[in-house]
Amino acid sequence: MKNRCEWSGSDPLYLTYHDEEWGVPAHDDRHLFEMLVLEGAQSGLSWLTILRKRENYRRAFHGFDPGKVAAFSQADIERLLTDPGIVRNRRKVEAAVNNAGRALEVMKEFGSLSAFLWSFVDHRPLQNTRTSLREIPARTEQSDRISKELKKRGFSFVGPTICYAFMQAVGMVNDHVVGCFRHEEVKRLAE
Repeated sequence: MKNRCEWSGSDPLYLTYHDEEWGVPAHDDRHLFEMLVLEGAQSGLSWLTILRKRENYRRAFHGFDPGKVAAFSQADIERLLTDPGIVRNRRKVEAAVNNAGRALEVMKEFGSLSAFLWSFVDHRPLQNTRTSLREIPARTEQSDRISKELKKRGFSFVGPTICYAFMQAVGMVNDHVVGCFRHEEVKRLAE
């Protein structure tokens, strides 16, 4: 039996996410945009709910291509609000479309969304050595800075807590607890 972070539970989808994706350094702009959208959609819900809807999100948001999503019309937004495969919250759907446009602006200015976001951690994952879930904060100084900068650039649904969950998800920070089998594996990915 492998030791895992206690939040991973027993659901096979959650276990796969924990074991294969969470904390792995990601630099692909589409994936980073996807995770920004999904972390925003998760606000007030469980992450497992979002994981169960993830494939529907990928379909509904054209594989998280920021160019395609930024071009969504009001009719597209209304159509999405009737799609039971995603979280049908108007503010979250409108934020996803808005954030696609803002992501394109960042990509134009910095060359990539990755270059911009990873600059907040000097382009290297932060390696934490937490021993329990209780030690993991909901937000940090870095997530506060990312949130502030994203909001300044017109992004929405990017509060400090959402930004920290995003940082954990895309490997900007390794928050696997030290007793978890993934802690050292993820750490080695950054070397």
